[in-house]
Amino acid sequence: MGKCDCNNQNKALGASSIMFGEPVRIMGSGSIVGQMENEGPLSGCFDKVSEDKNDMFGADSWEKAESELQKSAIAITLEKTGMSAKDIRYLFAGDLLGQNIASSFGVMDYNIPLFGLYGACSTCGESLSLGSMAIAGGFADTVISLTSSHFASAQKEFRFPLEYGGQRPLYASWTVTGSAGFLLQRNNVSNEMKTANSTFKNKICITGITTGRIEDFGIKDSFNMGCAMAPAAKWVIEGNLKDFGRTPCDYDAIFTGDLGNVGREALIKLLEDDDIDIRSRHYDCGMLIYDLEKQDVHAGGSGCGCSAVVLSSYILKKMDEGEWKRILFVPTGALLNKTSFNEGQNVPGIAHGIVIETID
Repeated sequence: MGKCDCNNQNKALGASSIMFGEPVRIMGSGSIVGQMENEGPLSGCFDKVSEDKNDMFGADSWEKAESELQKSAIAITLEKTGMSAKDIRYLFAGDLLGQNIASSFGVMDYNIPLFGLYGACSTCGESLSLGSMAIAGGFADTVISLTSSHFASAQKEFRFPLEYGGQRPLYASWTVTGSAGFLLQRNNVSNEMKTANSTFKNKICITGITTGRIEDFGIKDSFNMGCAMAPAAKWVIEGNLKDFGRTPCDYDAIFTGDLGNVGREALIKLLEDDDIDIRSRHYDCGMLIYDLEKQDVHAGGSGCGCSAVVLSSYILKKMDEGEWKRILFVPTGALLNKTSFNEGQNVPGIAHGIVIETID
């Protein structure tokens, strides 16, 4: 484990970054996915898998099924960390559906004060950013950051009904059915406050963030989300390196969320144009969750749940095993809806960067 660069005061760095004076601990997480996600390379890594081939999770609609995803992700996270809903100060949650209905109906029964978020597929990064800021700012001791997506509900919201049988181009991605929750807590919690049981043997902490801005490169093809999001990921990665005074070599790995194989190449080329080479340490969650050769997902995975379940089930476990000590986690999102698409508007993108480290 390495030494954290933090001190006792939070620092605003550069254009959009924050270094936390006291690291925010990730005490544990819970993940749930559909059957297709468990048939990929990360099979067996998830906490819970759908028991029916249609991924309905006991519900009678796709939207209700996604709410069940979030409900289960919270339950798993609380159980693994030994906490109850009353121990959680705030919940930061979001999804892809109109007015965040998957989140609002999914978390309602927990009675936790809620910040409903929308950052498209970057929402996992947004929820982790805001959750860690609330803790670092002294406004909470314990929060949960949560997000989800469901293939069928996303198709209904953004594409065509499944019954339509529309054909997808090869550069299109497949929306991940999955949800993950992350329990964040102040590193040094007072004796009066119940402390979560860490599911990791090492201290895994969020030590800083880089907040993204909207980047619009004029792409109008809503299927080509990888290329639409790549400029936003480039801006965050480049800004993070500049703000923190780092090079790509200062990170053991850099993860983007949902670019797929097409968007990944676009990102690497954009960064290379600015003399930044991340190819040897870059991974994309959309390429990790599916087997692009054996599963018919075309360019890879996307959706709010994509980066969330990969972080929960794979990345954090590898960090706990010592494979990586410092990573940059950059979920990416395409900011569109049915109205903007049908009105012929562009598909802008956004990304959010989270610095995660194992520390002494």
